[in-house]
Parts: sequence; structure tokens; C-alpha cells
Amino acid sequence: MRKRPDTKGKTFAVAPMIDWTDRHCRFFHRQLSKRAVLYTEMIVADAAIHGDRQRLLGFDECEHPVVLQLGGSDPAKLAQAAAIGADYGYDEINLNVGCPSDRVQSGTFGACLMKMPEHVGALVAAMKTGVDLPVTVKCRIGVDDQDPEEALDGLAEAVWKAGADALWVHARKAWLQGLSPKENRDIPPLDYDRVYRLKQKNPDRFIGINGGISTISEARDHMEQVDGVMLGRAAYQTPALLGDVDALMEGGEPRSIDYDGLIGTMADYAGRHIAEGGRLSHVTRHMVGLFHGFAGARRYRQILSSDATRKDAGPEVLLAAFAEVDLASSLDAA
Repeated sequence: MRKRPDTKGKTFAVAPMIDWTDRHCRFFHRQLSKRAVLYTEMIVADAAIHGDRQRLLGFDECEHPVVLQLGGSDPAKLAQAAAIGADYGYDEINLNVGCPSDRVQSGTFGACLMKMPEHVGALVAAMKTGVDLPVTVKCRIGVDDQDPEEALDGLAEAVWKAGADALWVHARKAWLQGLSPKENRDIPPLDYDRVYRLKQKNPDRFIGINGGISTISEARDHMEQVDGVMLGRAAYQTPALLGDVDALMEGGEPRSIDYDGLIGTMADYAGRHIAEGGRLSHVTRHMVGLFHGFAGARRYRQILSSDATRKDAGPEVLLAAFAEVDLASSLDAA
């Protein structure tokens, strides 16, 4: 039975990240947390319609709850792509209104849409007509010289009017000129209070926060102000922190990660992927940061970064890398 993300209660999510949160990453993250909501990379609507759908949209059933994030600016195409995603079994469809890359600027979508709130509303309305699923939006607090007070309120009003079920806000501006996508993740200052004010003005709407959040403790603090917290780079680069998410969401004490079981599961998964024509590195590239703070982690990373990239590499390489880790020596149990 499909499990939809709970947009009425508190939510913890792993952010959509281009080139990172593919199906193999999400399978790995799901082994660490049963409660985290997982997002795909942004999939452009045209690609969902005309591309290799199984490669772009396929996922393992264990990934639920899993959200398809779409990019685009054409209402009809986004409605069609959303319907395709619903048919594939996704639990929610999310519209990207925050990515500042050159690619989205050339296509006038992503963060560019912050300048066109009424059009964003039309996109949401079109997507809602094609699916019986939550349709949500992920945005910035503004772009370029926009006043974040006016820009974010205007966008929020437009998407609520169109029937959006949730709004996730990356608490920074995006600068479409002068900053690279990487710089846009760090240089524009964070303004969490702006997102808090939006929530205060919209107490009955689901509003989640994203941007620069690096620990479960920080996530807990944000949840006192908003409905959901989304981690990106921290969850990817130090994935062991996801082992504390279920305790955060359910209460109680965090459970220790069963690393032996985890690696065994991932080795089996990698073996199946290789048998289907894939490469070990497709899976293990997402696991490089798993043992941050453990003795032997450097050698583990070296093996995954070198031996696991060989064309003939099999699951035994992952097991050999794991054998280098001293599980008793964690320097960062959290």
C-alpha cells in the first residue's frame, strides 16, 4: 500500500539534489531511516514525457514515501509528467521553483519562476488536475533584487490559491546572475526568520524549511517553528545522521546503526544492479561518507573511489572496503 508523506504533521525530508539523489542513493538512505521522505533529482517534464522513463523514474518499492520533483514551465507538459509520475507510483509530485543552474535559466524554469508567481500558480493548478496526489512546491525566498517579504508572500499566495498542498522554502535568495549554482548554495545569506514569518502568517498551511541545516539537533529546533525540515548536503555527505531521524520523528532514544546488516543489504542490492548491467560504482558512490569519524574511514573511501570504479568490480569490493573500518572507534557517534 502506498504511503503518502504526511503534510498534516511534522516531516523530515532528504532534499532533491541533481546528480545525487538517484534511485541507488534513495535505496541506501531508506536503509538508514524508515521515516524520512525521499525526493528524486529534479526531472525535467520533457524528459519524463519523452525520455527513458524506467531509467529516470523507476524506483524500488522500499523507497516509499518517495516524491517526484519536476522542473518545467509549460502547464500541459507538467500536467502530463505529473500523471506519468502518479502512474509510476510516486507518493507526491513537487515542482522545482528554486534551482538556479544555467540549465533552468535557459529553459525559464526553476528559480526563474520566482519572478512569475501567477504562472507558478497556473502550473500547480494544471498539475493538480492530472493527479490524485499531493502537489507541492519548493522555492527560494526570492531571486536577484527581489524583496523577500513581497516575493515569498506573493509566491505562497499564488500556490495556495492554486491548491498546492505544501511549500518547502530554501531560506536563501538565488542570484541568477553573478553566482554559480554551487555559490548559490553557500553565498546568499540564510534567513530562517523569513520562513518562520511565512508560517506565522499561514498557520494552517504546511511550510517546510531547507538550507544550511546540518544536524538532527538543528532539525529539531526548526520543527518547533515550521512543519517540516529538509536536509540536503549534510544527509548526503554524512548519511549516518539519517540513523537518528526515526527517533526524532517518533520520540525515544536513537538506535545504533547495524552496519553489518546495512553493508550486507547494500552488497546484495549492488549485486542485483550489476546482474542487470549496472556498475558497482553507481551504488557505492553514494556511500563514501558513511563512516565519517571512524578509524579506517579513509581507506574505506579510497577503495570505493578507486577499486569500486573498475568495470569488473563486484560487491566483494564493498565488503573489502567495509573490512577496513573499525566500528568500535567512532569519533562522532552522533
